[in-house]
Amino acid sequence: MRSGRLDIGWARILSTLPRSRFLPDVIWPKDPATGVNIPVDKAVDPVSWRGWADADVPIVTQWDDRSTGGPGDTATSSASQPALVVNMLAELDARPGHRVLDAGTGTGWTTGLLAARTGSANVVGIEYDAAVADAARARLHAAGLDPLVVTGDGAAGWPARAPYDRIQCTYAVRRIPPAWVEQTRPGGLIVAPWETGLTHHGALVRLTVDEDGTASGPFVRSVQFMGSRPERPTPVDREDYLPSDVDSWPDGTDQTTSTLRPADLWDTPYSAAWWTVGLLVPDVVHATSTADDGTLIGWLFSRRCRSWSIAYFDDDPEAEVYQGGPRRLWDEVETAHRWWAEHGRPGHEDFGLTTGTETERVWLRDPANIIGPDR
Repeated sequence: MRSGRLDIGWARILSTLPRSRFLPDVIWPKDPATGVNIPVDKAVDPVSWRGWADADVPIVTQWDDRSTGGPGDTATSSASQPALVVNMLAELDARPGHRVLDAGTGTGWTTGLLAARTGSANVVGIEYDAAVADAARARLHAAGLDPLVVTGDGAAGWPARAPYDRIQCTYAVRRIPPAWVEQTRPGGLIVAPWETGLTHHGALVRLTVDEDGTASGPFVRSVQFMGSRPERPTPVDREDYLPSDVDSWPDGTDQTTSTLRPADLWDTPYSAAWWTVGLLVPDVVHATSTADDGTLIGWLFSRRCRSWSIAYFDDDPEAEVYQGGPRRLWDEVETAHRWWAEHGRPGHEDFGLTTGTETERVWLRDPANIIGPDR
C-alpha cells in the first residue's frame, strides 16, 4: 500500500471524485513548461479550464489570503498535483472505518476523497481560512459527502473527534504539532510535508505514533507545499543587518572565497543537499538577487542575531564571500555541505524524524543517529 500505489477501492473513488469537482471557476494552474501560474476562467474558456483541471499540475486557487481576485504576490491556497495526492494517500494507508483528520482542507478535494474512503462521519477537515472552508463545505455537499469541516488552526487538531487512526496535512510545517501526536492512537500514522526555515521545499514524512507519546518515521520523498499560515516568518529587512552601500563594510567583516556554486546548493530543484544544509544551519533566511552586471548574489541572514553573509557568483570558479556578525553563516553552510558529501550525499529518504511533546529530532538512517540541533 505504501509503495505509491493505491488499492482497487481507491480507483472508483478517484474516478467519481476528480479534482475538477472541487475547483473554483477561476484557477491559476502552473504551466510546467514555464513554471508560471496562468489565469484560466471557466466562463471564458471552458475547454482550457477542463484541460488544466484534469492535468497533473498544481493549481493556485487563492492569492494573498483574499476571498476573491488575483493574481497577487503570494499564492495562499491551492489544489495539489493529483500524482502527489495519490502518493500521499498511499503513504497514509487510510482504510474503511478509520478516523481521519485532514489538516488543510483547501478546496475540499482530499477531505472528500478520505470521506468517500472511510465514511463521512469518520473524517474531520480543518481549514484556517473561513472563506475557503465555506467553499469546501459547499463542494463536499454537492458531491454527496458530509464530513465535518471546521475553521481553525490545523496545528491544534480537533480533540472532540480524537483519537484518530490517521492524520494527513496538506501544508508544510516546520515542527510536527504535539496535538497531532496526542490525538493519534498508538500505531496510527501521521503524514505531513516538513521543511526547514532555510529552504523553499521540504520532504514528506510518515510517522508512526508510539505508546510513549512520541512519533517516529522516515522521510519518503521531496515535496513543495505552501507553508502554515501561523508559521509564516516575518520578513527580513537587509538594512537591519548591514548598510545598503556595500563599499563600506561594517567593522569585523570577513572576506573569503568559496568553490561552492548555486548548483551545489539552492539551484538544484528539490535538492537534498540544500535541504540538509537547512537541517544543520538553523534559524537562517536565504535570498538571492542579481547585480546589474548579471552577477548572482546569495544572501544569508540569521534570525538569532545580526549575522549575515553575501556570496557573489560570477564567471570566476571561486565566489567572493563577505560575512559578519557573531555567526559566520557561509562557513556554517560550507561545513554542512561537506558533512552531507562525506556521509555519501544522502537523499531525503535516508533521513527520518522523531517528535514528541518537548523536542523533535532528525536522524540519518537510524533513529539513534541524531543530526543537527533539537527543534
